This record gives sequence, C-alpha cells and structure tokens, in this order.
Amino acid sequence: MTPDSDRFRLVDMKPTLVAAETVSAYDAKTHLPKLLERAAKGERFVITRHGKPVAQLVPFEEGDDATIGRAFEKVEKIRAQLARQGVTLADALAQGETVRDLAHAGHRY
Repeated sequence: MTPDSDRFRLVDMKPTLVAAETVSAYDAKTHLPKLLERAAKGERFVITRHGKPVAQLVPFEEGDDATIGRAFEKVEKIRAQLARQGVTLADALAQGETVRDLAHAGHRY
C-alpha cells in the first residue's frame, strides 16, 4: 500500500475533490487495523472489488452543532411551509406505501 500514483483516485467527497489511495477488498480486509489507523490520521481510501470502486474509508468527522441546528431549522421551515399549503405526509406516499417504505427506499439489504 505505497502511495504510487496509479494507486490513487480522485474521489468526489463533498465539498472538494481529494486524492484517495485505492485498496483492493482483499488488502482492506487483510490490513484493516493499519488502514483504520491511517484513516484516523486523515487519510482516505477507495476500496475496490475486481478493480471497481465499491466503498470509501474516510476519517470520522464530528458533527458541528451549529450546522446541525441550522439543518433542523431548515427542515422545520419547510415542514411549516408545506403545512400552510395543506400538504401532508399521506400526500407524499404512493398508494399502499408506508412511511417505513419511504424511509427505506433505495436501500440495499
């Protein structure tokens, strides 16, 4: 896992593009403790299976309380605006769809 130029990819990680070392799934499994240590220090990795990217290993970032608070305020503002327009959750659901179905739409299990 040396930083050879062909082992790095540019990965779209909001808000900027960063270089991430490419690691095969086998190497990731074999060297996971080392990769975790490096990720904790700020490094990023793209994990591939048969040469195709399937996952990213990125450093954990604590949530900024102010940013989270602003996001909740925006959600509440949108909910209030929809309520004033008479839009309900039932309006957003397809015939026979449940809230659980909506929440899990697009998930792969």
